Amino acid sequence: MRTVDPERHRQRRMEIVGAALELFATKGLAATTTAEIARAAGVSTGALFHYFPSKRAVFLALFEADRADWDDAFAAAQAEDDPWTALLGVVDRLAAEAAHPLVPGLIVEILAQSHRDPEVAGLVADGDRRMMSGIADLVDRLCAAGLADPGMPSATAARWVLTLTDGFHTRGYPEPDRDRDAELITAKRLIARALRHPGTEPAG
Repeated sequence: MRTVDPERHRQRRMEIVGAALELFATKGLAATTTAEIARAAGVSTGALFHYFPSKRAVFLALFEADRADWDDAFAAAQAEDDPWTALLGVVDRLAAEAAHPLVPGLIVEILAQSHRDPEVAGLVADGDRRMMSGIADLVDRLCAAGLADPGMPSATAARWVLTLTDGFHTRGYPEPDRDRDAELITAKRLIARALRHPGTEPAG
């Protein structure tokens, strides 16, 4: 009897999700067919159904992949000796995600599906909570090191960090040619001013 390698199975699932991402971002979930997903992933339709029971399941797996990526990112940030460098690394990652050409279309589709599908809405909310929690933990480290204003609750500080960085995503459609590098520098300065003691300057 042939056994299934769990890691290989997981990896193949994520390869299919990666192939489907472009279709969902450009065509939307409703207009994308399982045959198109299978073709993009280089598998037969039958093989696709071995990994996912439906195209909706592939779409939901986008959240699984994103959660795993961010769990790794926050684990790496917590291992960073300097909490300010750790927080800026998260901001850099958010900005890099927003710069991907498929991200604006994917966000539009996710928001559209969240209005129709309670499970998608729940996954979006869970992702937001996890992001808030991860950033709040980094803010707590900044406060413990005397590098942030302890009078601001870490949850509030995390919300402001996300409010500033969300602009990288939401301004993607109306201003596709804006200077993202300059905006990232500005965002970091604003975050430093919002989080740190009055009169302090960011370390980098």
